[in-house]
Amino acid sequence: MWAKGLQAILRREPNRDLAIVKLFSTPPLSQVAQPAAQSQPRPKAAAPKAGPGAGGAPGGPRVVPVGRLAQGGRWRVEAMRALSEPCLLWFSRGQGRITLGGVTRGYGPNNVIFIPAGVMHGFEVGPQTHGQALFLGRDSDLVLPHAAHHLRIRDAVAQGEINVLFEAIQREIEGGRPASDRALRNQLGLLSVWLERQIEAHAGEAIPTNAARRLVSRYSALVERDFRSGAGVGELARELGVTPTHLTRACREACGKSALELLQERRLYEARRMLRDTPVPVKEIAKELGYTSPAYFTRVFHARTGSTPRAFRRSG
Repeated sequence: MWAKGLQAILRREPNRDLAIVKLFSTPPLSQVAQPAAQSQPRPKAAAPKAGPGAGGAPGGPRVVPVGRLAQGGRWRVEAMRALSEPCLLWFSRGQGRITLGGVTRGYGPNNVIFIPAGVMHGFEVGPQTHGQALFLGRDSDLVLPHAAHHLRIRDAVAQGEINVLFEAIQREIEGGRPASDRALRNQLGLLSVWLERQIEAHAGEAIPTNAARRLVSRYSALVERDFRSGAGVGELARELGVTPTHLTRACREACGKSALELLQERRLYEARRMLRDTPVPVKEIAKELGYTSPAYFTRVFHARTGSTPRAFRRSG
């Protein structure tokens, strides 16, 4: 049954997928993170540490139920963060909001969201949310989009195709059968074709962006690049050629949060991840994330989470 579904994917032409609605796509990071000409070079940020859910030291491709991503705390999915590997989300039931590249939109049943490595994002996961997350690994050689995409799949045939593909990929990941590695590569290749065709079929249907959203997408990319450096909103705003007030106004319009909140969320996600997933001392975490002192880091962490860093680590 599933084999027939896979064969159908390669037979379909893009212009037949008329029931797929492209909600939005973000520009590639190479376009959104360009500093202003007058900006001074900034030291390169340290690479992310290893840790589950943070893109640290991922292995090969793996499929994880969306609900399981929030194990260990809702902050693991709702707080702003980025992965070091591409990810494909397939929501089959439930609804909520997702912030992708600094822009917040709603998602619902039968939504596919592709998130390239390095794109800052966070999304709500409720008790009625069901779906799968496919992590593709740091070293994936698949042909994948350079930008993030959010598609609503309304056509029942297309829904069946992606369900079949996820089932087949999961089956090969579990292994135990001859040539499972080669079969997995082929299934992932079919998935990349499926995604490419859905994007191409409705390339002109993205919801129009505006100046505020474009600015916040650029700011989001800068936050991901520099959140460890200690740079503040003022410095990042200057790099974008705008005032902090204008940047904050644009952020509130695009995602309902201030520029400072986005920056703090990204830093505190990394702090919580390091506290829970690594043995790095608190003072070293504070230093690595650009806080001026361990005491200041503790005050900020407590104000945002209601817990001190040491208490948060012990509670995990």
